[in-house]
Amino acid sequence: MTSEHPGPPAARPAPPRTDGVDLTGRSALVTGGGSGIGRACAEAFAAAGALVHVVDVDAESAKAVADAVGGVPHAVDLTDADALDALPAAVDVLVNSAGTQYVAPVHEFPPARFELIQRLMVTAPFLLLRHCLPHMYGRGWGRVVNISSVHGLRASPYKSAYVAAKHGLEGLSKVAALEAAPHGVTCNCVNPGYVRTPLVEGQIAGQAAVHGIAPKDVVTDVLLGRSAIKRLIEPDEVAAVAVWLCGPHTGYLTGASIPVDGGWGAS
Repeated sequence: MTSEHPGPPAARPAPPRTDGVDLTGRSALVTGGGSGIGRACAEAFAAAGALVHVVDVDAESAKAVADAVGGVPHAVDLTDADALDALPAAVDVLVNSAGTQYVAPVHEFPPARFELIQRLMVTAPFLLLRHCLPHMYGRGWGRVVNISSVHGLRASPYKSAYVAAKHGLEGLSKVAALEAAPHGVTCNCVNPGYVRTPLVEGQIAGQAAVHGIAPKDVVTDVLLGRSAIKRLIEPDEVAAVAVWLCGPHTGYLTGASIPVDGGWGAS
């Protein structure tokens, strides 16, 4: 982000925060693991001791992150349902983080783009749950963390596909939580506001166009307009919550949506 954004960026914790969660001997599959929140999750789960399968459509990014955390890279287009079958099913933790964004009014929104966002952000998590839950059930333990959004609980203009997808992910997560509970498996959503990621940076121009404001004003006037804490969230802050949900003290926490939104939901 540019220097025009409010406040200094928060320092990245080094190593990533795990808050004492020990996942030694466990394995985790993280989608969108090549950048942004997914990368932060891959780093945090590896720091907690898990073997991390880093899934990303960008092969170079997946390999770079996997090499850095001692994990396994998987270059997969999650919108290709058949390609998901090649991913490992025998994992203990599933983190659905992959996503994309497109900003346009409903009456101008490209139908093909709308459908693609649903495939990536709703259908792919469903297929991965279907793929991975049998192993978790067999082990009697598993954790599913769906990286949702504040937009899984409310809406903003010009984001029909993204908001619809995140609301769909919320419903899917709750159903999975109810079904998985007897098997020792929990399923929760993490709901961040605007995070300092390439996904957010990439939508600034589009937001400026639809709102009729300068790009430099998008962060303060649009992204942080409803947040009580006037800074972007750091990816590591979201990843820390994801790891926390996999700790021994959260076994009774399931079907929940955990806000990490700087007070947006309270406004």
